Amino acid sequence: MIAWIAAAALAAVQGQAVLVELPAGPMAVSAQLSWQGEPVPLVRQDDRWVGMLGVDLDTEPAQYTLPIRVTLADGSIRELTEILEVEAGQYPETHLEVAQRYVDLDPDDQARAARESRRIAEIYATRSGETDWLAPFAAPLPGASGGRNFGHRRFFNGQPRNPHSGADLRAAEGTPVLAPNGGRIVLAENLFFSGNAVFIDHGAGVISVYLHLSRIDVEVGDRIERGEPVGLSGSTGRVTGPHLHWGIRVLDARVDPFTLPGMAVR
Repeated sequence: MIAWIAAAALAAVQGQAVLVELPAGPMAVSAQLSWQGEPVPLVRQDDRWVGMLGVDLDTEPAQYTLPIRVTLADGSIRELTEILEVEAGQYPETHLEVAQRYVDLDPDDQARAARESRRIAEIYATRSGETDWLAPFAAPLPGASGGRNFGHRRFFNGQPRNPHSGADLRAAEGTPVLAPNGGRIVLAENLFFSGNAVFIDHGAGVISVYLHLSRIDVEVGDRIERGEPVGLSGSTGRVTGPHLHWGIRVLDARVDPFTLPGMAVR
């Protein structure tokens, strides 16, 4: 479900992408919107501004105020607020058995995983000027209408780990993985936990992620369009079998990719 800014209170579930729309009257020259203290990048489209925010998996269920600041042509400021009500998501536990090296890391693997985590955090903090997120998204596997395990509280070999931040799509080894929207490749390499990974920056803090690939067909810096191949599905990294992990971060919030504009809700 995609929520739109309106006069009434909005409702969203933990792990949901929320597309927001602000009317831009003839006297309005700029608009600012904040979510949890962070600016939400807005793009002017005719008589409106459009932006996207993400409700993270760990956002507490509650009512939140969205401050809006509109600057008019005469220099005056109009300040408004909207209410976003966050509801709890229903995410069960998943227990998985994987190779023990991915649970009890030796010092070298621990250091590698920490380095990769810092680099990925820098990517998620990016707010580029790309505007591809404005176009409807498509599933990276043609015909996919939903994924498994998003938000599940995971246990690997009996040990608790972070919630699953992506949707697992069924895919035999070597299935082509396609870009769901336009963007720029910002990571394309093998990672300790994720195996062969590709990250696409769609702009405005919207980053899509493809993990456990058997082959990577793009390079960092490449421009990619919707429907173009990024690689082949596989079983590299910490997995129990071949599949595609498809993840989305919106302003660093972990959201279900099937709540993106253009996607069907599973």
